[in-house]
Amino acid sequence: MMREEVFTKVANVIANHFEVAADQVNDSMSIKDDLHADSISVMEFVLELEEEFGTEISDEDAEQIQTVGAAVDYITSHSA
Repeated sequence: MMREEVFTKVANVIANHFEVAADQVNDSMSIKDDLHADSISVMEFVLELEEEFGTEISDEDAEQIQTVGAAVDYITSHSA
């Protein structure tokens, strides 16, 4: 899957989960700071990404995903 496709899907997950417009999402957005995600929201977001992309994200890897771009890069490199 191309990075642009992954970004679009991640932006849609963010839009649904954090009530922000998908076209406002960008690579440098901080999940915790810009989207005001607490630890439970981050966990739910990771679960939604796993479901959307059919991949597993370990707790250790999830902790390293700080920005939208990092989430997109992780999924791009770990999905089939």
